[in-house]
Amino acid sequence: MQLLDTTTPRPPADGRGAAPPASPRKAGLWRRLRAARWSYLYLVPLMALLLTFVVYPIFGSLAYTFYRWNGIGSPEDFVGLGNFRQIAHDSIFWRAVGHTFVYAIVVVPVQLVLALVLALVLNNKKLRFSAFYRTLFFLPVVTSPAVVGVVIQLLVSNFGDTFNNWLLDAHLIGQPVDWLGSPKTALGIIILVGVWQTLGYNLVYFLAGLQTIPEEVYEAAKIDGAGRFRTFTHITVPLLRSVGLMIVILAFIGSFQIFDLVQVLTGGGPYFGTEVVNTYIYHLAFGGNQAQATEPDVGLASAASFFYGLLLISFSVLQVLIFRSIAKRRAAGRA
Repeated sequence: MQLLDTTTPRPPADGRGAAPPASPRKAGLWRRLRAARWSYLYLVPLMALLLTFVVYPIFGSLAYTFYRWNGIGSPEDFVGLGNFRQIAHDSIFWRAVGHTFVYAIVVVPVQLVLALVLALVLNNKKLRFSAFYRTLFFLPVVTSPAVVGVVIQLLVSNFGDTFNNWLLDAHLIGQPVDWLGSPKTALGIIILVGVWQTLGYNLVYFLAGLQTIPEEVYEAAKIDGAGRFRTFTHITVPLLRSVGLMIVILAFIGSFQIFDLVQVLTGGGPYFGTEVVNTYIYHLAFGGNQAQATEPDVGLASAASFFYGLLLISFSVLQVLIFRSIAKRRAAGRA
């Protein structure tokens, strides 16, 4: 005798009226979204702020690149791609690009070396007051660049002569030097201050990376008779490679965004000798005596921003391709 299950409805034999079977892929995606719904909910405020104050201004300012506009009223003087052509042929813009790249290329390697050396020293468990030294080196990071710039300006400018007096007393210079008033020395002062002011970031990253390396690895190397230099080159450096790669990328991004320190210290002068791209764009948008335009031109500033953004994207793609090529070569070498 055949038993019939009357509790579970069965679809008609011809298939009509039955719900279509859900795709396993869609069902899995929906299940994951439902499982992490609270995580997505917590992301909503941050995403709203990001879209409002970062993404929208980027795309909203794209329309201004086609107008000559001083920022008052509605833009009406349509110039097409004229702003981009003017930026591409502006020698001051390319000088600003050069200064920005010089700043990044000098600051990043110096910072990496200094931060790694300091991290190795401060990671020594036998060092007393290491927490105090870590706080001391990180202190410039939490200090406003505007405040740092004002203090450094008073220190090295002829207004105070304090810095010059120290160097004269130490017989390092023969006569007072206008450090921020000379194109030969102003950019160097900005680079030195930039290295000092942002060194703490890389120091913290390297310290975090060093503390992830197990002590057993160093003990095994010590048992095998490896010296300090060999332990550093064969254990510390390879295990810090991923952290170091991230530090390099973040350091270059931060260096390309240099603005406030230059604006406070020199305003891009003297004679455009320290003009970087962000101060150049600022002077175009709001006027000033350092850029070519004395009257604000928001359209030209927007075009310069997009032009510089394209340059940075190209540089970032090149950087990723180089890192990927290096990784492939190392993987091929191990095979």
